[in-house]
Amino acid sequence: MPKERGHKVIVSNRRARHDYSVLDTYEAGLVLVGTEVKSLRAGRASLADAFATVDDGEVWLRNLHIPEYEHGTWTNHEARRHRKLLLHRGEIEKLIGKTKESGLSLVPLSLYFKDGKVKVELALAKGKKAYDKRQDLAKRDAAREISRAMGRALKGRH
Repeated sequence: MPKERGHKVIVSNRRARHDYSVLDTYEAGLVLVGTEVKSLRAGRASLADAFATVDDGEVWLRNLHIPEYEHGTWTNHEARRHRKLLLHRGEIEKLIGKTKESGLSLVPLSLYFKDGKVKVELALAKGKKAYDKRQDLAKRDAAREISRAMGRALKGRH
């Protein structure tokens, strides 16, 4: 069987970019059991309430919901178990320092297959206040209105 190549997104956390301002991103591997991978290949997962923590020098992904594999037997996995993330020691040390000192959070942005292996894009993020969210929405609306006006001008309509 040929090896898989490429990048296939399983699920992305669109709400994370709305609720947090992303400062830095990391790519981490994920320790999974067989039925979890089969369920992910079917495109079933949810990052809605997921977050990561650093405990005893290891990074753990919590509240990632991977539903049980439909064709699994008694060997099926728990849907919301803690899953270990695989990062380099230097990256873990950086994350420990940043999350401890400045109160930043570790938020998963997306879950994807990269060359047949499951990866998670982890963001070092700071929570946005309500007024920050409103400013972002206003900027997005203004940019959308500008692009519409430019499109109308190019077509010769006013």
